Amino acid sequence: MLGEVLTATVTPFDADGAVDYESYRELCSYLVDNGSDGVVVSGTTGESPTLSDDERVELLRAAIEAVGDRATVLAGTGTNSTAHSIHLTEQAHEAGADGFLVVTPYYNKPPREGIIRHFKAVAAASDRPVMVYNIPSRVVINIEPETMAKLAEIPNVTSVKQANDDLHQARRIVELGLDLYAGDDNIVYPFLE
Repeated sequence: MLGEVLTATVTPFDADGAVDYESYRELCSYLVDNGSDGVVVSGTTGESPTLSDDERVELLRAAIEAVGDRATVLAGTGTNSTAHSIHLTEQAHEAGADGFLVVTPYYNKPPREGIIRHFKAVAAASDRPVMVYNIPSRVVINIEPETMAKLAEIPNVTSVKQANDDLHQARRIVELGLDLYAGDDNIVYPFLE
């Protein structure tokens, strides 16, 4: 398990719109000091689609520097392009990420086989854990249980951040042997029942 409480971090910007790396270090340290087992860098909450690749890597390095071995650091490396997701995963691996949060390609609406191929290709870029991010409200496609079963066969796919309130689907994820993380605050309690 990557941790029990993984906090999706915001990306702080200064008045000129540049990433404020010092504030980000302070934020990551504060979160871990106050109970987070890990931080998620450059996820949806961190405005990942608006960040450059260099900014993503620097944020990741800042998080690792701030928390050291005290917490897990996951890098959001999923995009709507499989090739770009692979590139970001390789960069994050080299920078020292403990694992990767990978979203279904948004906008493109890939079919079942496209989703499977996307996650296989991204997972092959590193031997570290991959967390599947199922967020249908943002990517306009839900990873159905049958597809999730195929993703569970990928050796380093270890967990799912589930951002829909389908409890049947959540139970199926756990039955597949994957760790389940609530992707929205309003579903934390139902997931624990």
